[in-house]
Amino acid sequence: MPERSARLYGIALSHPVLAARAILDHKGLAYRYVELLPGAHPLSLFALGFRGATVPALKLPDGRRVQGSLAIARALETLIPTPSLYPNEPTARAAAQEAEHWGEAVLQPIPRRLIRWGLRHRPQQRRWFADVATPLPAPAVVGILLTPVVPAFVWQAGASDERVRRDVAELPSLLDEVDRLLETGVLGGEQLGAADFQIASTVRALLAMRDVGRLVAGRPAQTFAERVVPDYPDVPAALPSDWLPTAA
Repeated sequence: MPERSARLYGIALSHPVLAARAILDHKGLAYRYVELLPGAHPLSLFALGFRGATVPALKLPDGRRVQGSLAIARALETLIPTPSLYPNEPTARAAAQEAEHWGEAVLQPIPRRLIRWGLRHRPQQRRWFADVATPLPAPAVVGILLTPVVPAFVWQAGASDERVRRDVAELPSLLDEVDRLLETGVLGGEQLGAADFQIASTVRALLAMRDVGRLVAGRPAQTFAERVVPDYPDVPAALPSDWLPTAA
């Protein structure tokens, strides 16, 4: 393998980027993390030779480019088989891969939609986003400047009122599934793997939200998420209170 390190491209607040970083650390692959400017990152990625517009985006030492936390896990498992991201025993391995896929396809998009819905409907969210997710000065001004690009953010994530309301209504049952995976040992073992990194990063982002975070609080999922991802910035409440189900 060439001596030069890999490069991981991401944006602030991206929980899939946190999952990808955990996967890289698990594999022990040296890499340089490059943070892109949110909103401008699709153009940056195309200029860097990536075909898609989303992060995480990984350029491997041999020049290959991989995008998405699931694809990154699979590519690194092939490139560096040990330590594995999956159990050795076939049944346990299948369960872990099924959980990983569910976490990426079903759970992972929810925090993205919730945050982007808030950016569209709450001006104060745009100021918060400018403050914590961009290196630019004067967050109040930057928050205003973000206004024209926010509809594209919302469209890209599919963060319509109907979709976000459905996400919030389904969250308790989705979190029940995370707790079930923990209870059955698919997640949360002594040795963490791809499914842990995939799901914990999403749950940690949800926990940080001052509205839906209370749906996570007190669950086994909370302890799990904080174990895997200790830190994530607080996200101000943005959702209408009547959209929120009663916490368990």
